[in-house]
Amino acid sequence: MRSFHNRLYQKTITEQLANNIMKRFFFLLLMVSLGVSAQTASAQQKLQLSLGDAVRLSFDKSKSLHASLMKVQYADAKAGEVGAILLPSVKFNGGYTKLSDIPAAQFSLPILPAPITLSPSIVNNFSARVTLQQPLFTGFKLQRSVDIADYAAQATQKEFDRDKSDLTFNVKSAYWNRAKALELEKVVDENVGQVKVHLKDVQSWLAQGLITNNEVLKVQVQLSDVQLRQIDARNNVQLTKIMLNNVIGLPLDTDTQLTTSILHEHKIFDALAALIKQAHERRAEIKSMEYRVQASDAAVSLAQSGWWPQLYLVGNYVTARPNQRIFPTQDVFKDTWDVGVAVSVDLWNWGTTVRQTDQARAQHEQTKDGLGQLRDAVALEVTRDYLNLARAKERISVAEQGVRQAEENYRVTSGKFKQGLALNSDLLDSEVALLQAKTNYTQAIVDYELAEASLERSIGE
Repeated sequence: MRSFHNRLYQKTITEQLANNIMKRFFFLLLMVSLGVSAQTASAQQKLQLSLGDAVRLSFDKSKSLHASLMKVQYADAKAGEVGAILLPSVKFNGGYTKLSDIPAAQFSLPILPAPITLSPSIVNNFSARVTLQQPLFTGFKLQRSVDIADYAAQATQKEFDRDKSDLTFNVKSAYWNRAKALELEKVVDENVGQVKVHLKDVQSWLAQGLITNNEVLKVQVQLSDVQLRQIDARNNVQLTKIMLNNVIGLPLDTDTQLTTSILHEHKIFDALAALIKQAHERRAEIKSMEYRVQASDAAVSLAQSGWWPQLYLVGNYVTARPNQRIFPTQDVFKDTWDVGVAVSVDLWNWGTTVRQTDQARAQHEQTKDGLGQLRDAVALEVTRDYLNLARAKERISVAEQGVRQAEENYRVTSGKFKQGLALNSDLLDSEVALLQAKTNYTQAIVDYELAEASLERSIGE
């Protein structure tokens, strides 16, 4: 029965070995492909990129941030356009009219030898008019329109600041994910080297008849497994490079070299209550919503302006040929002017002003509620990120201890194995444990960097 189980185990190991050989074949093909790509990329100079450089570069090259900037410029231009309605407007109108010929207006007296012409027939008419109009009082309608446009422009600016903050966080996330991929690649490469040394030792012992072929197959299976991880790690390095280039706005094939180390001093933050207060004071979203609330309040006054009279100062300067104000009519250019005050009042509009005021007040209340909800959401976000940062910091300490323990376990087990005092499976387990411990440590320190970046964004830094 034992021999049957041994044959079954050998068959299973043989099948796994065959599968691993196929995987290695595809691995070699992939390595050749990556080698060609690497030779092409090596011809290009690597871009030295610190975390700060990546953020600053994204500000210049990001298409999404440029689109947000264009919104700011549009809002500023719109505010300038609306602001012009408070200033006097000057318009020019000119024209020429060809009239049909008609008999001149004449009358005759018996004592006069010839008829008297009152209005000659002038078929060519020329006119030019310059009109000046200045609003005097509009029930605060124009001023509130200007206020709304100004508040909208300031809100758009704060939204641009929010987009910059979001872009900064996205760049930091992509940067640290690429750093993690590079670090994990080193960890896996180191593990592959360890397993290869292990395989060389057991193959030597097999040749001396000290161990069975099954033990060699176990190590070969382990080597195939870590080589598959190595393929994934290298592929992840390429993917994270593309993602980082994309979020910055660089060509996707740009070869970058990260110069900011993952390991750095941890930043000290204030207590949670102070951070929430800071976020309420600094967050661009809240500032933007506050401007929206002010704009909606101005919209209420704008709607109420319909109850007030509209008063304008109007002046005209006219030169015409003939000038209709000159009598008798003459076929020559004559200049005239006039100044007046125009008043307009809605005496009855079937409650339109009341309905418009109600709508504006309802929108104002909605905007205020939106501001309150945003403040609550920001407080929740800061709390979440604060707790995540604390958890990430604790995980680093635990992961560091795990790496030290795994390294010591591997050192001791490897020494015992070479002396014949430890089983082959023990050394395999220690190699897997060391790989997992270093992977956990790399993940922990990157998670801390991401948690720190997220908290910085949450509090408005």
